[in-house]
Amino acid sequence: MRRIESHHTPKHGSWLNIAENELSSLTRQCVSGRRFGDVETLRRETAAWSTDVNARQRGVEWHMKVDDARVKLTSIYPKIKE
Repeated sequence: MRRIESHHTPKHGSWLNIAENELSSLTRQCVSGRRFGDVETLRRETAAWSTDVNARQRGVEWHMKVDDARVKLTSIYPKIKE
C-alpha cells in the first residue's frame, strides 16, 4: 500500500478524456511492441516522447457544446435551476 497514491478525480470530465487520449498515444507511439531492459531506459524514452509531443502543442477539438451535452447526457449533468 505504500506505493499506491490515491487522488480524488471527477467521474466524468473532459480533462479525463484528454488524459486517456494522451496515455493511448504514448502507448501506441512509444511503448507498444518494445521491450525495455530497465526502468531508466523506459523513463528516458517516455520523457523524450513527452518533450516532443509538448513542443508541438496539439489542441483538442470539442464537437459538443455544454448546452448540447446537458440535453444529450442528462444522466451525467446535474439539473440547473433557472
